[in-house]
This record gives sequence, C-alpha cells and structure tokens, in this order.
Amino acid sequence: MIHHENMGPRMRPPVGYWIPLSIQHVFAMFGATILVPLLTGLNPATALFTAGTGTLLYIILTGAKVPAFLGSSFAFIPALISVSAVYGMPYALGGAVAAGIFYCLVGTIIKVVGTGWLDKALPPVVIGSVIVVIGLNLAPTAMNMAMKIGGGADGEYSLVILSIAAVTLGVTVVANSFLKGFFSTIPILIGLVAGYVFTLLMGMFFPAYHLITFQGVKDAPWFGFPTFAVPRFNVVAVLTFVIVSLATICEHLGDTLVTGKVVGQDFYKNPGLHRTLAGDGLATAWAAFWGGPPNTTYGENIGVMAITRVYSVWVIGGAAVIAVILSFFRKFGALIQTIPTPVMGGISMLLFGIIASSGLRTIVESGVDYKDKRNLTISSVIFVIGIGGGRLAFALTEDVHFELAGVAFATVIGILLNLIFPENRRNP
Repeated sequence: MIHHENMGPRMRPPVGYWIPLSIQHVFAMFGATILVPLLTGLNPATALFTAGTGTLLYIILTGAKVPAFLGSSFAFIPALISVSAVYGMPYALGGAVAAGIFYCLVGTIIKVVGTGWLDKALPPVVIGSVIVVIGLNLAPTAMNMAMKIGGGADGEYSLVILSIAAVTLGVTVVANSFLKGFFSTIPILIGLVAGYVFTLLMGMFFPAYHLITFQGVKDAPWFGFPTFAVPRFNVVAVLTFVIVSLATICEHLGDTLVTGKVVGQDFYKNPGLHRTLAGDGLATAWAAFWGGPPNTTYGENIGVMAITRVYSVWVIGGAAVIAVILSFFRKFGALIQTIPTPVMGGISMLLFGIIASSGLRTIVESGVDYKDKRNLTISSVIFVIGIGGGRLAFALTEDVHFELAGVAFATVIGILLNLIFPENRRNP
C-alpha cells in the first residue's frame, strides 16, 4: 500500500506516486463494478466505461472538490432484474435515466429548502428497513447461482456447483476478515480469482462441469468502443426506479458525510449536497444511455483514502481514466464474462447479505426504538411486503398495465405508514 501524508483534494501528486495510487483505486472498485452487470445481463466492459466517465462527470459537476469514485450500484439490482424480465432491458435503462433525473430534482429541492423534508419522509426506520429488503430480495438469486446448474430457479441441484460457490465465499470471507492494508480493500477481487481458478481445476476432474470456455475471448477483437444504448420509457419502469432511488439518495447522503469526515471537510456545504446529488444523478443517467448500470459513490474507495491518507481528486480522476482505458480492450471484457455463475453466486452470498446488514446497521446506529409500536409496525410491514413478493397491479387500459412490486411497493407503503402514523406511541 502506497502512503502519502495527508494529501488534500486539490493536491496533485508526482507522476511516480500518482499512477500507482490511482491503480489502487481501480483494484478497490473493480470487483463490485463488474459484478452488477454480470448479475443483471449488462456488459461489464460498458460498466467500466460508464463508471470511469461517470466519475469524471461527477468531478466536473462538483468543481473537483469531492474525491469520490462512482461505480455500479447494488441497490438497483432488483429493479434491473424485475423490469428487464417483464418489459426488456431498454425499459430498465429508461428507469435508470429517470432515477438520475430524479436525483437532480431532489438536489434542487435540497438547495432551496434544505434536507428537513427528506428526513421526515424517509427516517432511519424506513430507509434501514428498505435496505434490508433490497438485500434479502436478492437472496434467492444468490442461492440459485450457488447451488443449481445454470443458476436458474428451475436448474438442477449440484454438489460440484455448491463446492465452487463455497470455495469462492470462503476465500472472500477470509480475505475480508483477516487481510490487512491494501488487500483488505479488494476481498471481492481475491474471491473472484480464487473461485475462477478452483472452477478450472474442477473442470479438469469433472469434465461434465467444464464451465469456462475461452472461445468468446478468442473471437473478440482486441479493441472496440462501447455501444450507445437506446433507453425506452414506461410508467412502471420509471416509478420503480424513482422509488428505489429514494433509498439510494439517502445512501448518497451517508457516503458524502463519511467522505467529508475522512477528508476533514464539510462537503454538505462546499460544494453542497445539490451539486453532489446532481453529479451522482447525471452520472447514473449517462451510464444508462450507454447501457451501463446506475452509478453510486463507492465505500471501497473511501476506505482506500482512509488508509492511504491521500484525498486527491487527481488520483480519483486517474483511476477513472484507467477504468475507461480498460473498457476499450474487448478481449479483457470477454474474459470477464467467462466468470462462472457459481463463482458469482459465492460472492453474492456475502454481498447481498452485506446489503441487508447495512440496513440493520442504519437502524441500530440511528437508535430506532422498537419498543415504539409505530417503528415496529413500519418495519414489520416493509419486511413482509418486500421479501414476500407483495405487489400492486391493475390495468389502466386494455393495453396499459401498472404494477409496483417488491422493493418499490414496500418503500411506498413504508413512506405512507411513516407519514400517517402518529409519533411516540409506545407500548403501555
């Protein structure tokens, strides 16, 4: 791990430090950034391109004052999967564009009236419960990938598939728990590599489970440019993504606050939340137009800054440029797509659980009192609707149908319960 004593956001390190420091940030974001497109059917090379260019866009919109790397958002995975399954991926991308625009709208409102209204509509009991639902909603997906041939719900159970997922999970857990310094920031990448190598070995001993083929890598050109996507819009996709973005906006507020504490500056005031939200939102909309997943500020890279004490925007920008360069190597992108499903399942078992656990952490650290019937009721209803597959569906016309399901429906109900129920009603 390369250190440099307290380098502020505006400072530019010498080239000899700059490039290695930027490469460290690329490693930190890499595993999570490519995992989201692999889970949702998007192109990981495109995700690298949109993460890099989205980060550069964020840096420009925040006046190069906030050292934040933007990568693929896990919170939108359920929305991407559900909307694309029903309407097709172009509509899911359209929903992501709408979510990005909604970020900008919320940023404008915050600039005018502050954050009080957001705190009232989305207190920790609602946001924490919704984040738990986001993680647990994905649990069946992770287990299918980790146990069944092909990774689908209808696939056949296989002990070999489970063993690959278990090795991947085990290595990732050990790396996350016991490694120190720089290696503690890349447990996902370490787990992916270990699971990949183990899959190759299993293919040698069990030819029927030869899961990795390099034909796609051979056929891919060495270089290429990302393909521009054509997002499409409908009411269901737009509302689904906008509602889910209420939770991710609150995550953005938390990440910005943590980044400010690490750096020692108040980014809520300078450049202001309206500008950080606008940067995040426009980066998300930009990513969707290229066929990439929605973006979000990355805690992994905040961790790298905390360890290195280098808070330079130049270093973050350098990492963004490296990500863009990598995205042009088509054989590299094709190689990423050879990662087997059970390896992704092993990683997902941890990551999706971490999402749910972060929701619990939000609830605990915010001091939510479950002796209060109000809080207990709100969380209980959100959990059952979100995890149980609750949905609201009806036909507007013969050809136009409206549906809110899962996370989006649970979020709406949680907000309504929070606004309707009186506060401070405790058990006798």
